[in-house]
Amino acid sequence: MSAVVDAERKFAEQPRLPLIAVADLARAFAWHDGREISAAEFLADVFELAERLPDARYAVNLCTQRYDFLVAFCAAVAAGQTNLLPASRAPQAIDEVLRAYPDHYALIDDAVALPAELQRVAVPDARSGDSAFFSNLSIPAAQIVAIGFTSGSTGTPKANPKTWGGFAASSALNAQALMQLGDAPQILATVPPQHMYGLELSVLLPLRSAAAIHTAQPLFPADIAAALAQLPEPRVLVTTPFHLRALLESQISLPPLAGVVTATAPLSAELAREVEARYATRVLELFGSTETCVIAQRRTAQEEAWSLYDGIELQPQPDGTLVNAPYFAAPTLLQDVVEMLPSQRFALRGRSNDLLEIAGKRASLGDITRRLLAIDGVKDAHVFQLDADDANGVRRLAAIVVAPELDETAILDALRQSLDAVFLPRPLKRVAALPRNATGKLPREAVLQMLSAP
Repeated sequence: MSAVVDAERKFAEQPRLPLIAVADLARAFAWHDGREISAAEFLADVFELAERLPDARYAVNLCTQRYDFLVAFCAAVAAGQTNLLPASRAPQAIDEVLRAYPDHYALIDDAVALPAELQRVAVPDARSGDSAFFSNLSIPAAQIVAIGFTSGSTGTPKANPKTWGGFAASSALNAQALMQLGDAPQILATVPPQHMYGLELSVLLPLRSAAAIHTAQPLFPADIAAALAQLPEPRVLVTTPFHLRALLESQISLPPLAGVVTATAPLSAELAREVEARYATRVLELFGSTETCVIAQRRTAQEEAWSLYDGIELQPQPDGTLVNAPYFAAPTLLQDVVEMLPSQRFALRGRSNDLLEIAGKRASLGDITRRLLAIDGVKDAHVFQLDADDANGVRRLAAIVVAPELDETAILDALRQSLDAVFLPRPLKRVAALPRNATGKLPREAVLQMLSAP
């Protein structure tokens, strides 16, 4: 009996939602190597892979190519399985997931270091025009289709199960937000599909709206420009502030952009305005988390406040903010500190673990980082609090800084001009580049290793 039929019977009594929300299966779904792939062709690839999957509960989705990831993701869902999305492809991250979730196998599209005993299924690259047609299929709303893991930037990655119904509801809100950038946006993403932001905007969005995606994941400005040129209008670039800075510094020209969508790290109003002016476009910043998915938006070049998505509720708490939505299994506590404003808007005031008190004085890691980045010659920087207390029982600050033409003493002297001495980061270490992952985040373990390296 086929894996898809087995899954249909298993969830027969549950409310269901279609895998592809737009009924027109002849529409453009993806762009791969210069070729348009229709939604029908995509479904053919999904069904072909689903029939080859082993009987297991979990699929560790390690595909690196966006189209391969999407086919693998949906094939596992069609077979009634759950995608496991490790925070990275590092052996330790994968091993932790494998130990926590037995009854698994791996979906791969390239060479990756895996335990020899782990069963694996190879996902073929996008096919070149298979004419087979498969009708759409429906997925139980209550089915847990993915478990995502936080990036580890604030400690140990945490598991976050996601249902198909929840994904469908949050994707509808993302699609509504992107409508201001044009109908049927043609999306190029620089972020990986495994990360929740990349998953929402480059995997779920084409499944749950009329959007189509470019299957590439370009990193360098010239590659971004070339990939955008392969898309029809309206083009939308899904990226991060880190990549936007690189684009501006390269001074490269881009094809006309209907919009730029960014997330994963704070975007300054100055950077947003510069991007809008340089590329004659609109920059939309999204606010969310692995735990909640996207919950708010703003046009950062013009406004500081965030606008909540419809149905989202925030309740400020002493240790953060409680977030709730009709499609949440339970309210979720985030470390972000917010100030509620009229008309379903809020201002972000930092994070609960970002606030510092040393020697009776208060500051925030975010503000110290901004002051450090404002020093002429500092290209990138990260300030954080050490885990252990010093001899005086104080958790001191540390920093890693990219400043090719400055030494540590010069950086500290400049920082001392605007910062109380108790908050000066010691140690402060100059490095060639910060250990950012593909979304621009800084996993804490990588930061600590860099700080302690000779």
